[in-house]
Amino acid sequence: MLLISIWNLIFLIFFSISFLLFFLSILLFNMSLGVYFSWGLFSWGSTDINMIFLFDWVSLIFLSFVLFISGSVFYYSGEYMAGEMNLSRFIFLLAGFVGSMGLLIMSPNLISILLGWDGLGLVSYCLVIYYQNFKSLNAGTLTVLSNRVGDVLILLGIVWMINYGDWSFMAWMGQSNDSMILVSFLIVVASLTKSAQIPFSAWLPAAMAAPTPVSSLVHSSTLVTAGVYLVIRLGWVYDFWLNELLMVISVLTMFMAGLGACFEFDLKKIIALSTLSQLGLMMYSISLGMVYIAFFHLLMHALFKALLFMSAGCIIHGYKGWQDIRMMGGMMVSLPFMSSCFVVSNLALTGMPFLAGFYSKDLILELSLMNELNILSLFMLFISTGLTVAYTFRLIYYLTRRDHLMSGSNNLSDGSGKMLTACWGLVLFSVFFGALISWLVMGVSNIVLPYYLKNLTIIICFFGMLVGFLVSQAAFEVSKFKFSFLFWFSGLMWYMPYLSTQPLIFSILSQGSDITKFGDMGWLEFFGGQGINLFLGKISYFMQLLGFSGLKVFIFLIWVSTGIVMFF
Repeated sequence: MLLISIWNLIFLIFFSISFLLFFLSILLFNMSLGVYFSWGLFSWGSTDINMIFLFDWVSLIFLSFVLFISGSVFYYSGEYMAGEMNLSRFIFLLAGFVGSMGLLIMSPNLISILLGWDGLGLVSYCLVIYYQNFKSLNAGTLTVLSNRVGDVLILLGIVWMINYGDWSFMAWMGQSNDSMILVSFLIVVASLTKSAQIPFSAWLPAAMAAPTPVSSLVHSSTLVTAGVYLVIRLGWVYDFWLNELLMVISVLTMFMAGLGACFEFDLKKIIALSTLSQLGLMMYSISLGMVYIAFFHLLMHALFKALLFMSAGCIIHGYKGWQDIRMMGGMMVSLPFMSSCFVVSNLALTGMPFLAGFYSKDLILELSLMNELNILSLFMLFISTGLTVAYTFRLIYYLTRRDHLMSGSNNLSDGSGKMLTACWGLVLFSVFFGALISWLVMGVSNIVLPYYLKNLTIIICFFGMLVGFLVSQAAFEVSKFKFSFLFWFSGLMWYMPYLSTQPLIFSILSQGSDITKFGDMGWLEFFGGQGINLFLGKISYFMQLLGFSGLKVFIFLIWVSTGIVMFF
C-alpha cells in the first residue's frame, strides 16, 4: 500500500508542476521573454565554469509535457508493475530518468547537457536490463554502446569549444557558420545516435526489452526525443550541406522503419518502428528549416505515442505477456475501452483529421510541397507517409476486427484500475491538444497549393489504408510469396542490427580473444603463474630426490643459525 501511495503522490506532484509550467510557458511566449540564469561555480585559467539554465517558452512547454507524461507513467505503473520485485529501484530509476531529461531540457550549456545526456544513457541501460535475462542484457548493451558514440562526439564538441572560452549556445549566435560548423556537425551526429537515425537505428527496437511503462516514457518524451530537441536548439547554426545530409538520413530512416513495420508481428516492435518513422519525419522537417513545426510535432507525438504504448501495455497485460499480434483479435468485444484508446492513438499517429497528429503532420507535408525539393526526396517522404498509414491500419485490423486465435482470450476485460485512468487522461489530450497548441503557439501558416497537391496527403492516406488491409489479409502466407527476400530484408531493418553488432564482434572482440590467447593465456602464463608453478614443482621434485634425513637436518640447522645471527 505504501508503494501505491507513492505512485499517486508522484503523479500529483508532476501534474501540478506540469500545469504551472504550461501556463508560464504560454505567458513567456506571449511576452516574448526568456530567463537566462547563470551561476558561477569557479574559474579555471581564463575560462569561467558556470551552471546555466535557460527558461524560455520552448524549454518550459517541453518540460511540462515531459512531467505530465512521466506522471501518467508513474500512475500507470502502480498497477502494471504490481507484484514485481525491486519496485523501489524502479521508482528511483524512473525519477532519475525524468531528472536527467529535465537537466538536458533546461541547459543551454554543453557540459550540463552532457550530464543530462549521459544520465539518460546510464539510466536507460539500467531500465532495459530490468528483467535481468539474456535478451535484456543484449538489448541493454546495444543501447548503451550506441549512446556512448553520441557521448564521445559531445565531448569532442566541448573540447573544441574551449577555443571560445564558453560552452553556452548563446556564445554561438555571434559566430559565423564557418567557425562553428565542426561543433554543429559533432552535435548533430550525436543527436542522430540518440534519435536512432540510420546507421544507429538498431538499438531502438532492441530497447523494447524494458517494461512497457519504461517504453512509453522512452519513446514518447524522453530518450529518443532528446536528440531531436538538441537539434532544434541548434537550428540556427546549420550550414546548407548539413541540411542536405540530414534530409537524406531522415528520409531513409522513415522509409526503412515504415517498410519494416509492415512485415512485423511483435506488437511493441511495431510501435517502436513507428517511433523511428516519426523521428525521421521530425529530422526531415528540421532539415527544411521548419524548426518550430518540428518542435510542434515533437510535442504532439509525445502525447499519442505515450497513449499508444500504455494501451498496448494493457493489451499485453491482459494476454499475460503475449506480444504476437497473430494470436490477438476481437478486442472490440473483449476490450472495448482499451481498443478505443488504441485506435485513437493510432489514428493520431497517421495524422487523421482533427486529432493531435493531424495539425503537425499535415502541416509538415504541405509545407514540404511548398519548398524547392528534388522529386526523389518528396517521393520518399510521401511513400513513407503511406507506409505509416498501412502498418497502422494493419495493426488495427489485427487487434480489433480479426477473430481471436489465442485460447482464453474470452476472459479479457477492461477492468477498472489505474491503467485505464491514465489512458483516459491521455486520450483527452491526444484529441484536443493538437488544436489548442496550434492555436496558442503556432499561429496561422499561409499555405497556397494547387488542388491536386492539396489533396495529395488524403490520397496517400487512402492508398495506405488499402495496402494495410491487403497486407493483413495475406500476412500468414507472406513468407511463401516470391517477395520473401523483401519480407526478411525489411523485417530485419535492412540488416541494421547485424551491421551494428557483428563488425564489433568480428573486429574488436575477436582481436581481444586473440590477444587473450597470446598474452594472458600465452606467454604471460608461461613466464607467470603456470610457469613459476611448474618451475617450483621441478625444484621440489629434485630436492625430494636428494633428500635424506642428514641433509634435511643440516639444511635446517643452517637456516636456524642464519636466523639467529641476523637477529642478534
